[in-house]
Amino acid sequence: MSEIDMVVAYIRPDKLGDVKKSLAEAGAPSLTVTNVSGRGSQPAKKGQWRGEEYTVDLHQKVKLECVVADIPSEDVVDAIEDAAHTGEPGDGKIFVMPVDDAVQIRTGKRGPDAV
Repeated sequence: MSEIDMVVAYIRPDKLGDVKKSLAEAGAPSLTVTNVSGRGSQPAKKGQWRGEEYTVDLHQKVKLECVVADIPSEDVVDAIEDAAHTGEPGDGKIFVMPVDDAVQIRTGKRGPDAV
């Protein structure tokens, strides 16, 4: 593993509060959250609106990005997995990627010090 890793997770929106609490307890309180739509193993749903049938195959998810240097990325992965798990299709995915460099704009710090 590299010195700096980015953990990206796609989770159910209703699990965000649990995941934030779990990450804070793991020592990784900094994260970026984006609302996204996606399709995976979660089945499509049929609906009806004003007499017309439609299919919803893009489900609402939350994308979390967490860059870590001072704690193991595996701790972050475990925290997200434990808090986001429901056992149902559509729980999400977690990806870990190495980060070559980081720069803190305000101070000019680079590498792990910037994180």
